[in-house]
Amino acid sequence: MQHLSPGDAEKWVGLLHPGARLEVAAGSDDVAGRLGGLPALPAASEWPLWEGHGPLSFVASIDCASLPLAAVDIDLPDAGTLLFFYFDGQLDDGEALVLAEDRESWAGARVLYVAADEEVVERGTPAGVESYPVVPLTARLGMTAAEPWHPQIRDVFAAGAPLGNRYDHPVCSQEFLDALWGFDGEVGHQIGGHAHSVQNPVEIEIAEAVLDGKVSWDDPRLSDEAGGWVLLAQFDSEDAAGMMWGDAGALYWLIRPEDLAERRFERAMFTWQCG
Repeated sequence: MQHLSPGDAEKWVGLLHPGARLEVAAGSDDVAGRLGGLPALPAASEWPLWEGHGPLSFVASIDCASLPLAAVDIDLPDAGTLLFFYFDGQLDDGEALVLAEDRESWAGARVLYVAADEEVVERGTPAGVESYPVVPLTARLGMTAAEPWHPQIRDVFAAGAPLGNRYDHPVCSQEFLDALWGFDGEVGHQIGGHAHSVQNPVEIEIAEAVLDGKVSWDDPRLSDEAGGWVLLAQFDSEDAAGMMWGDAGALYWLIRPEDLAERRFERAMFTWQCG
């Protein structure tokens, strides 16, 4: 790599993770999911609700069987559908926000897993909530990089560095950052891999929330907690679906690997970021 020494470049490449990038499907593309439309819910399930605020909006459905499961870096089911819901402000003009640091708001974002053999019924949207236009998505495998100031990167490139120098390493150099963002500056839609954060690493936001915000960025407990979460899904703002998350932001769902292995999708954590 032009901006890293051979040794640092080898370390950097070793930290890349494969993820399924979701792009708007066209022509003969295989469809792996869709943004918007109406969800097919199990017959006995209720539409997800944030008590005291109202029903959530349906964001996306992902067909697990259509993803490159053998290559992505998370342990997804080999069949079935993941459904993503979010309280997007339609009912209250954006007054109530779903924030990782606000435990009372966690019910405002939800992931449901529907097994392939479950009987499902397509549901219409509840009163006051409009569905987003349907946009089919196709999955393409790609390599993803952690944020340069992610604890994992810091631990590899600046292990044992003094407190004030933990981000003084080649991956955080302006030249490398400019090259990295020039190569892949779009957040995009994605399943698995490293999250493409709009601001600070989303793993840090989740870790701070889980630890009740009682730790500093330099506290080892924060790094340990952040390292215990993997990206389940991210959904960018999308003109074709009429989706705008804040100021051209993105929605993120993260989950602990052990919860993913046990299919405890209700334990996924949500955050969102915008510019």
